[in-house]
Amino acid sequence: MNQKPVWEDREIKFDITNICKTIRSGEQPLEILDSIEDTKGNLGDRGRLLVTNLRIIWYSVTSNRFSLSIGFTCVLTMNTKTVVSKVRGTTQALHILSVGNNSRFEFIFTNLTVNNTKHFSAIFDIYRLYQASFLYRELKLRSAIVNSGQLNVLLQEQVFNTISGVWNLSSDQGNLGIFILTNVRLVWFAEMNNSFNISLPYMQISNIRIRESKYGPALVIQTLETAGSYVLGFRIDPQDKLSDVYKELLSLHSVYTETPIFGVFYEQKPDVARPPTESIDDIEELDTKAGTEINSKFTAYLAESDPGSRRRKPFYCKELGFAMESIKEGYTLKDLWEVVPSTSSSG
Repeated sequence: MNQKPVWEDREIKFDITNICKTIRSGEQPLEILDSIEDTKGNLGDRGRLLVTNLRIIWYSVTSNRFSLSIGFTCVLTMNTKTVVSKVRGTTQALHILSVGNNSRFEFIFTNLTVNNTKHFSAIFDIYRLYQASFLYRELKLRSAIVNSGQLNVLLQEQVFNTISGVWNLSSDQGNLGIFILTNVRLVWFAEMNNSFNISLPYMQISNIRIRESKYGPALVIQTLETAGSYVLGFRIDPQDKLSDVYKELLSLHSVYTETPIFGVFYEQKPDVARPPTESIDDIEELDTKAGTEINSKFTAYLAESDPGSRRRKPFYCKELGFAMESIKEGYTLKDLWEVVPSTSSSG
């Protein structure tokens, strides 16, 4: 089987020459942001940010040697911050903390365009869609994929065959269940206990073959290292039926390899006009907490332990109209009530 493992969403790579020509089959450019600077790595170099269904790509428009590829799996945190140039004005920067090859990397991408109506929110939308679509790309065991004996079909997933009477040979006695082949994955679940199941995307399969076992001829499927290098065995009777399932699985895997479905379905939103910003240099952070962060005071309030202390006396709160426990020292009602903290203007 000639399938090349998908690395694009799992690795961080630097300076790939002509990176735009490395877009793999099934990878789709979803958003393009022009005039973006890689502030930490290539200060002063105008570039382009390309967001696909697998990764974030930055590349210089002046040199095809300078580029970045950040797989979505590598992203630890991502937020936007307001920055200002002492000379030319205010704009936004995207901060990404990521991990790859056992090292941590911080990237800062700054918008350099005067009248750019696109902004970084689209990247967050695509990243959330990627996180929510793991069943298209990851091996899952004992997950909530079956409801009352029926497979929970994914978006753009098509079921091609359902085979009953399939033995999973993972245990000594074997487990009888149902085999389902779709255009995205193979699924097996036990007839007596639907929560005992396997969901294996084709992109995580390294080898499919028929091999002799102590139970007779069996369908043997080996997963890639990214899926744990498992060896899964299934017995299907009679042998003619086993052969038919084997051929169908090979065919579906081959079709998927040519045109993979990674599960990120994004619709571009119309551009929303923003106040114009000017090209910037001499970047300096104005508000390091502005952007996508939520109220951290409320989280800290709940996290604070107060062992051995007595319960605080209740009092009637006029603002809320009901009785409540006295607030801990150092906090105000406004601190706890706001979901998104307001920013106070400095004089």
